Amino acid sequence: MFTIFNSDAKGEAKVFMGSLEETREHLSERKSPYDQTVVSTAPICTVEDTLQALKIAEKAAKVTAKSPLHQRVSWLEDVADMLETHREDMAMTLVNEVAKPIAFARVEVDRCIETIRLTAKELIALHGETIPTDIAPSGKKTIAYFTRVPVGVVACITPFNFPLNLVAHKIAPALGAGNAVVLKPTPEAPLTAYKLAKLFNNSKYAIKDALCVVYGDVEVGSTLVKSMIPRVLSFTGSVPVGNIITQQAGIKKVSLELGGNAATFIDSSADVDHAASRCAFGAFVNSGQVCISLQRIYVHASVYDEFAASIATETKTLKVGSPYEDDTFMGPLIDEESLSRAKTWVASAQNEGATLLTGGEVIDGAFAPTVMTNVTDDMKIVCEEVFAPIVSLVKVESYEEAIEKMNDSPYGLQFSIFTNDLRLTKRFIDDAECGGVVINDIPTLRFDVQPYGGSKLSGVGREGPKWALEEFTEIKSVVIC
Repeated sequence: MFTIFNSDAKGEAKVFMGSLEETREHLSERKSPYDQTVVSTAPICTVEDTLQALKIAEKAAKVTAKSPLHQRVSWLEDVADMLETHREDMAMTLVNEVAKPIAFARVEVDRCIETIRLTAKELIALHGETIPTDIAPSGKKTIAYFTRVPVGVVACITPFNFPLNLVAHKIAPALGAGNAVVLKPTPEAPLTAYKLAKLFNNSKYAIKDALCVVYGDVEVGSTLVKSMIPRVLSFTGSVPVGNIITQQAGIKKVSLELGGNAATFIDSSADVDHAASRCAFGAFVNSGQVCISLQRIYVHASVYDEFAASIATETKTLKVGSPYEDDTFMGPLIDEESLSRAKTWVASAQNEGATLLTGGEVIDGAFAPTVMTNVTDDMKIVCEEVFAPIVSLVKVESYEEAIEKMNDSPYGLQFSIFTNDLRLTKRFIDDAECGGVVINDIPTLRFDVQPYGGSKLSGVGREGPKWALEEFTEIKSVVIC
């Protein structure tokens, strides 16, 4: 059973089951970023609808918490199997709604399947342990242990850049742990979230009303955040919104995966061509719309010119155009505002003295992958999160200079280094002020099985099936005397 909340013409809340079809006045339209055709519609939800969804989830959570583990494991495995069957349809939905190139859309579907299956496997290890209460003189011998129990209701708010897999990273562990979920997906991909949620709710192992979906923006999100029904709020998005959430949330667990300003250092001992190839991929995949998209490249002066020439060559080989073609690497940005902002970033940097090495133009509606050189530390293009296919090269004289500049950022999501110096590798692991480090590859590298999250303004908490299960459960301590 799939529940979507909307209001009828009289303002009375009602629940729609299994279909997005409704009178036009009650729907918002999603247009393709590529050709502006209408590709999906979604109900326009209200505060009252959201409150109703929360109440339904609160009731369902009591049932979900008592469901046997084998049912929840089977539930996740069944959804993964169904998603595999609908792989091409789901990939095409991603292309339609967010203009993700079809080859990468298929990768996202595959990763989503893996995320759900990994969660099912991790559920086996979700348990507590015994505690020796007679270890201290003031104690005595008892039967003591702790166990993990579901929190109740989890509210999830998800972004547009990975509107399928990042939804799975939240709802699969939340449901698998025995909670009920209210999901507010990105307005940019309502049908993608709908189709995934429908698979969850159509499963023969599904628990009635355990997953509700509400569509909307500020009002709906704020209602979820302020409500005392959710025990956990999981959000992926921007720092400004993250700040608002922390101020409004009240007493509940808040998990925030926010922005980044990912950086790498190209050491003099690095394989320059390999580094350039990987950096071009990491800077421009998904049109640079990734929290760990490579934005700052600090290059040792001795290999700077060689690296700049190599990354320019690699960048020019990337096909920009229709997201429906198998060999397209990059499609358009999510909307016109993002395209305009990308142009402004480049123009601003040029006015400040930076040089456009390659890119900067619009090709078939997409902002071409862009490499900037002669960039300095005080330029906005390296100080803030760009979230566009723009990367900056900064010449440095030493590792010490590079790591100081990398850490001199309000963000700390993921950094990387390209080097063949083992001692430098060990230093970098200790020195990098971020949630994750990558050696001899791009900071954009993420495996869904790993813990993922950042420090500083990049957020609090960790995602990844094992760590999300911990976020969505609470410890209950037991002593039997």
